Amino acid sequence: MAETTGSTYSREEEIKNAFKLNQLLDALPRFTVDYFNSLEFTKQPRTKIAYAKDIKVFFEYITGDGGTLSGTPIREISIDDFDKITGDDISDYLRHCKAYKKNGTIKTNGERAIKRKLCSLRVFFGYYYRKGKITSDPSVMVDMPQIHDKAIIRMEPNEVAEFLDNVESGNKLTKAQLRFHNKLKVRDLALLTLMLGTGIRVSECVGLDINDVDFDNARIRVIRKGGSESFVYFGDEVEDALKEYMIERKHIKTLEQNEPALFISSQGKRLGVRSVEKLVKKYASTVTSVKHITPHKLRSTYGTNLYQESHDIYLVADVLGHKDVNTTRRHYADQAEENKRRARNIVRLRTDE
Repeated sequence: MAETTGSTYSREEEIKNAFKLNQLLDALPRFTVDYFNSLEFTKQPRTKIAYAKDIKVFFEYITGDGGTLSGTPIREISIDDFDKITGDDISDYLRHCKAYKKNGTIKTNGERAIKRKLCSLRVFFGYYYRKGKITSDPSVMVDMPQIHDKAIIRMEPNEVAEFLDNVESGNKLTKAQLRFHNKLKVRDLALLTLMLGTGIRVSECVGLDINDVDFDNARIRVIRKGGSESFVYFGDEVEDALKEYMIERKHIKTLEQNEPALFISSQGKRLGVRSVEKLVKKYASTVTSVKHITPHKLRSTYGTNLYQESHDIYLVADVLGHKDVNTTRRHYADQAEENKRRARNIVRLRTDE
């Protein structure tokens, strides 16, 4: 496996995200550049883009009909205008976000999205308040929405087995889907076996290049969130699926000569995140109509299986690439409770005579 310091995909994504953020900043008040400059080395590109989108929607509301800054062009809003914004304005905005019409389309946001929007505004207003640029922070006057727990969705072992069987056989696919199945099944099986057998993120999967696969050490090199490199090890089932696909990959004609991508679309280009999402949805529909299975649910499935076998939350966090073990603990808390329940009789206080 060739040693490299990055990948074509990760570099392209970095440029794409930088361009997208700059486009958003061009639509925001000029003074907001200072705030986003302060995030340069502390937040991931996608986080900054999400903040910018949320802040843009807020300014669109506040300058719209009936807003406190109604009629003011967003680019012309000054930092002094911030002192006109109240906690009630932000509460009204969050209520508005639950359901509103934009360009003839109804947009809706659930409680988690509403909470994220308020968090974005709290960080935003908090920055200017700490800098002494505004006299008060109206965002702290708004209570954080209560979030109701959602059931953690993952695939059971029998569902995983049927899922992969259907990928291999084409069982339960429609006639239209079967027309492409024979051509793509080796690729699909390798990709989905890899995701279920390593727990890598979909972005990490599509970012893989051929040289990132190291069969000698049974591992792949991935670029994690934030750009850090990591090695993820795979088992025999993954190795078998990857080796079979590698034979096929050598003969795949790509749109660009010397395309380094491991997984190639039917158009001869690097497979994208959206294509993998559709792929997972297609095969998951052959297994369950109740669970909404996404690439992230494949990751959750792997994490659950690894925790059940190892009982080591730190190992799971390391393999999944979580920087904070508490993130892992939140996802697998129910499994931890089950392990504690099973262990209730391990320690014996008195032996039977």
